[in-house]
Parts: sequence; C-alpha cells; structure tokens
Amino acid sequence: MSTLSEKPALPSKETVKQEIQQDIQAIKSPSLSGLRSLVAGGVGGVFAVISGHPFDLVKVRLQTAEKGVYSGAFDVVRKTAAREGMVRGLYAGVSAPLIGVTPMFAVSFWGYDVGKNLVRRFATVNSNQMSIAQISFAGFFSAIPMTLITAPFERVKVLLQIQGQTGEKKYSGGMDVVRQLYKEGGIRSVFRGSAATLARDGPGSAAYFATYEYIKRRLTPEGEGKLSMSAVMVAGGAAGMAMWLLVFPVDTVKSRLQSAQGKPTIGGVVREIHGRGGFKAFFPGLGPALARSVPANSMCFLGVELAHKLMDKTFG
Repeated sequence: MSTLSEKPALPSKETVKQEIQQDIQAIKSPSLSGLRSLVAGGVGGVFAVISGHPFDLVKVRLQTAEKGVYSGAFDVVRKTAAREGMVRGLYAGVSAPLIGVTPMFAVSFWGYDVGKNLVRRFATVNSNQMSIAQISFAGFFSAIPMTLITAPFERVKVLLQIQGQTGEKKYSGGMDVVRQLYKEGGIRSVFRGSAATLARDGPGSAAYFATYEYIKRRLTPEGEGKLSMSAVMVAGGAAGMAMWLLVFPVDTVKSRLQSAQGKPTIGGVVREIHGRGGFKAFFPGLGPALARSVPANSMCFLGVELAHKLMDKTFG
C-alpha cells in the first residue's frame, strides 16, 4: 500500500538523455521532425484501421440503429455475418478509413509535433521533459488540423457502415457517397459534423497523448534508455481507452448527426438521443469501442514507434 511519503519513479538518466537529444533535434530541425511525424503517423494509422475496423463498425451500427434492432454487440456481428458475410460485412466501409487514415493519422501526429514545438517556444520545459499538462496541450492542438480530414472521411465511413443493416445499398463506394452528398447539399453536407468532430477529438486527443506519454514513462525500465515494444503496446491500448471513456457521448452525437436524414442540428440530435433513453442512450456501442481501442491503438503506436526507429536507422 502506497504512502504519502513515497515518490513516483523517476525516468532513468539514459531515458532523460535520450529525450533531451530528441528535443534538441526537434528544435534544430522542426521541419524534419514534422516530416518524420507525418510519415510515422500514417504508418500507425494503417496498423490501427486493419486491427480495429470490425469493432468500429459494431460501435457505429449500435449508435445509429433504431431501438430494438440489435440486442447487443454480438447480435450486430451475428446479423451482419448472416446478411453480408463475416469478412465482407465486418469490413464494410473500410475503404474510406484506409484511404483517409494515412493523411488523418499523419496530420494528427504532425499536429502533435507542432504542438510540442509551440510548448518549447512559449513555455518553460522543466528538466528538459514536458509535463503531462504540456503534452495535453500539444495533443489538443493536434485535433485542430486533423478535423479538416477526419470530419468528411468519418461522414463517408458512417454512411457506408450503416447502409448494410437495412438491406438497401444506396452507395457503391466512398467516392459515390461524396458525389451524392455534394449533389444533395454541397460542401456543407460533405463536412457535416465537423464541429462535433472537433468537440470529440480536441479533449480526446489531449487525453490520448497524455495517457500514452505518462504510461510510457512509467514503464520505461530503470537503467535502460529504450522502451520495449510490449510497453509501447500497453501504453497505446491504455491511451485509446482513456480517450473513448472521456468523449464517447460526443462520438454518439457525431455519428447520429452524420447519419441522419435532412438537416439535423447538434441540439436537435442531443434532444432526440436523450428522449430515446436518457443519459444511457449516449453510450450504445461503448463496449465495442473500448474493445477496439486496445488492439487498434496498441498497433497504432507500435507502427509509429517502428516507423521512427526505421527512419532513425536509415537517415540518422
């Protein structure tokens, strides 16, 4: 049992030295640091989509289906497999995130890198290591440029994911979704849900990167300067869960807003969801989202770290 007199474990001298060298390199060459973050984020995003898309599909269908259509996550899987086939059904709509995931995750990690550079420029970084609050700021900042890519791609993904549950297929693919949305309501229709996306991804990204950095530091073995890949995956999985627990109700509003017919408003969607089941109605699909967050974000950060290692080895 811990006591007030106990102090948290400090990072090893080798770890601090390594982080100082990384910070100095980032300050000397922010453009190079940003480019590497862009590439690494894209690699991590591909890893995340392949491992996590079926969980995401179940979440979205639970969030958007009428009451009583599904009894739970396993019922979604059973009915989806019966109607569309196991692999084809559970990977419905995967083309949109696969096409969009490289720029989306790349911009997220690039924005995170830019946010950290802003912290270094305008704030004091004690002991040459950013505080968790500073990491949170950089994480929140990353969501601002990312929203420009995330919002339209998630609009397309949601519409492709839900169309199979009615038996009718209005869209033949991602580009067909964009074409029909633009024809029906112009660019505003394509970008519907942007405000809700930013409201989700701002605090979500802050929690995401802060949790990852905190756990990564705690799991760094004493006397070693390198973090094991298993520790990276543990920290990544925890980061994903922290993000979803914080912002899941906002994600439900976003999914309903992006899938609804007509011209819905955020306020109208919130009232409609609450009217269907109170506060509990904002959490359908939380189980699949949390189940997805562990493998998807573990693989995401694994991809990011491996990409950085490869670039460091190749380019120095």
